[in-house]
This record gives sequence, C-alpha cells and structure tokens, in this order.
Amino acid sequence: MTEPITRQQRILAVDDNAYTVRLVEFTLREAGFRVITALSGEEALDHIESVGLPDLAIVDLHMPGISGFEFAHRVHQYSDLPIIMLTAVNHEGTVVEGLEEHAEDYMVKPFSPGELVARVRRVLRRIGEFAYDLEPKTRIDDRLLIDFPNRTAIVDGKSEALTPTETKLLYILMRKAGQTVPTDYILRRLWPMEPVFEDRLHVHLHRLRRKIEDKKDKSRGRYIVSERGAGYSFRDLKKESNADDTDEGE
Repeated sequence: MTEPITRQQRILAVDDNAYTVRLVEFTLREAGFRVITALSGEEALDHIESVGLPDLAIVDLHMPGISGFEFAHRVHQYSDLPIIMLTAVNHEGTVVEGLEEHAEDYMVKPFSPGELVARVRRVLRRIGEFAYDLEPKTRIDDRLLIDFPNRTAIVDGKSEALTPTETKLLYILMRKAGQTVPTDYILRRLWPMEPVFEDRLHVHLHRLRRKIEDKKDKSRGRYIVSERGAGYSFRDLKKESNADDTDEGE
C-alpha cells in the first residue's frame, strides 16, 4: 500500500523553451505540486545547490550548455533523483539510452498535460516519498546533516567528504527511511549498467558507516541498519521520535 504524502512534493522543470516551462509549471501546480523552474541545466544545478534536491525533475534533452543527459549524469553523482525526460527527440536509440541510463520515464513533445501528471504520480508512487525534508542541508538529527550536492556529511559540526557512491547510497536508503531496502534493488540503482556483487556494496557501506555513525554507540547502528538476508534500512528518526512523544503522552 502506498504511504500517504505528508508534504507538498517539489518538482523541478528544466527546459530552454519558456513556453514549455510555463505549461509544465501550470499543469503540475494545478495538480497540487510545488514547482521550481530553470531554463538551462546549469541553472537547474544552481537551484539544487541553493534550495535542495526536488522530489522529481522533468528535463528537456537538447538545451544550450549541458544536455538533459549530462544534467542527469551530474545530479546522479550525488543522488538517485527520479527524472522524466520531456523532449521532441523520438529517435529509438535516444529513447533507449534515456530509459536505460538516465531516466525513469521518457515523454515526447507535444505532450498531454493529463498524461504528464499521471506519469509524474506513477514515478513518485514507485520510487516513494523522501522521508526527510529536502533542504540544501538535510538534517537527520542533532549531530548529522547531509549536503547532497556538495557530497558532504556534517557530523558533530565537522565536515566529512563523501564519495559519489557513498552519497548516492545514502540518498537511496534515506528515500525509503524506516523501510528495508533489498540488496538487489540497491545494486541496480547504484550500478544499473554493470554486473556487480554484494561484496562491492559492503565495502561502500562500511566506509559510509565509518564516516557518519556514532562510534560510541555500539548498538545496531544509529542510522544504517543491516537486515540479515533482506537488505538495509536507514532509520526514520523523525517518525521514531514522534512515536516516542505519543507514547509518553498516553
């Protein structure tokens, strides 16, 4: 069953055609989404750095400066942001590349506003709502913040540099915080075009844990928990805190 959406989800629309951007913005706002717009890939990356990652991005393919595929490549260096390509390019090879390497969905212009809303909702249902607030620096608790665009964890006030794989892994686990994420799902999202084994994931998880976990806490893990034989989970500390407050009030 799909979890109810608890906040207004934010969509980033990126297209060098101002009319298309306005149409996408109007369509999605009417459907209840918050929309941020950009007229180039560079502007979109600047938006992400200043206001934080969106829940989903709708991106044109051919734009001045960096292309839609290049934008996707760059943003996937530090996240697993779901992307829908919205473009006039209908060449089979381009569509296949887009779907295999960069995007969750691919739409060809001109587009139906109703279909766009349906596809956005379908992708968001499948990927899931991000459990933590998506801000320039995402706060986990009183000791940990994550700066996804700059691939940095701020732990007890000190910056820890994260590798692209560590940052994307953290994003994947945090998106489904409070849920067990199967190992094979993590492997597919991190390395979609490569045959990989679980040992490779273990190495990156070990290094990530060394950077963010509380070394004084010898319990199952303050943030990342191994679910034997199933996968891994990132604890939803906000939900756990609310549950504790409710129990105390009873």
